[in-house]
Amino acid sequence: MKSVILNIAVRIGFVLLLCLSLSAEAQTGEQKALEARKDQLENEIREINRLLFAQREQKGSVLDQMDALNQKINRQQQLIRITNQQSNLLNRQINTNIRQISKLRSDLEILKGDYAQMIRKSYENRSQQNRLLFLMSSTSFFQAFKRLQYMKQYTQFRKKQGEEIVVKTETLSTLNSDLTRQRKEKELLIAQNRRTKNELTDQVQSQQSLLKTIRQNESAYASEIDKKRKEARAIERQIENLIRSAIAASNRESGNRAATPGKFALTPEATLVANNFSANKGRLIWPVEKGVKKQGYGVYADAVYPGIKHQSNGVIIAADEGSDARAVFEGEVIAVLAVPGGNKGVQLKHGNFISTYYNLAELYVKKGDKVKVKEALGKIYTNRSSGLTQLKFYLYQDTNRLNPEEWIYRL
Repeated sequence: MKSVILNIAVRIGFVLLLCLSLSAEAQTGEQKALEARKDQLENEIREINRLLFAQREQKGSVLDQMDALNQKINRQQQLIRITNQQSNLLNRQINTNIRQISKLRSDLEILKGDYAQMIRKSYENRSQQNRLLFLMSSTSFFQAFKRLQYMKQYTQFRKKQGEEIVVKTETLSTLNSDLTRQRKEKELLIAQNRRTKNELTDQVQSQQSLLKTIRQNESAYASEIDKKRKEARAIERQIENLIRSAIAASNRESGNRAATPGKFALTPEATLVANNFSANKGRLIWPVEKGVKKQGYGVYADAVYPGIKHQSNGVIIAADEGSDARAVFEGEVIAVLAVPGGNKGVQLKHGNFISTYYNLAELYVKKGDKVKVKEALGKIYTNRSSGLTQLKFYLYQDTNRLNPEEWIYRL
């Protein structure tokens, strides 16, 4: 009866350990995901420092400085949230380990007590004569057979008990090591969080100082905002006019008079390209080899006067000086942009999708060229007054604007 109870206890203990193990694996997966996101944020902060702050002291408008500060503050706030989540997760793991250690110690005490009792009984009945007498005193062959089976099972159970003690002792040692490591990790996270919060405080103070400077010269700031708006709208008008012209020319060439106005009449080959492009939504490469998103897509609040809203129909990506714009997908050059008094740009057709790369100082391709994914299209312009190298990237399906952040991988 006692052996049955012990067997049940061992099985229950195994199930509990299995559940705890599965829980630990889930927490490990969550921790890895948080660590990956933390690494990404830290890399983004380094890129913002390198690409947006490098020239800040000597060059750059107050608007560029404000944008850079806002981006860095935003990433630091996200980083603090991530490290807080990691710290909370470690707390849960530490508490789980403490409970496991307590249970294992209790189980070990019971196992060792039972094992010691079994050893004492084995010692008392250690002689071969006693075991032989136990078998010979059987009243029947069947009883003798059952007693022999019992002696074998008893020996195997004793061996299993010893092995269970070894396993639990090793598990206890591993958990104690994990607990020590987790507590050190938590201390490091707390220290990192403290440093990030101090940096954030410094950045917020810089932001407040810059805000004060801007508000002292509100008219100059408003003038700069208005100038940028007009420049952006002029570029976007030309982009959309070129798209409409390209659609009309393509449909004329195909001889498809029934084509819907503002939409490409696609050949089977162009349909295949469009379908492949669409299938890669969220996985397209960046239009630069290395960079950081400076301005996203859509409506956003003004950095200085939050009540004022701005509209961005594309994204702006900051890169290293001398960087090239590259094709996000295979396609055909359908137009070259040249804004009067501005810089150059390139439009690529991917079926009925159009990607536009603007703010180029030099072009490597011409209208009609077929390009491959990652192929360099031109050198991105570097503004000598601000020191910034920025690519403006737009995405359309026929004449409909798309959000590049939904199409480019992790943009």
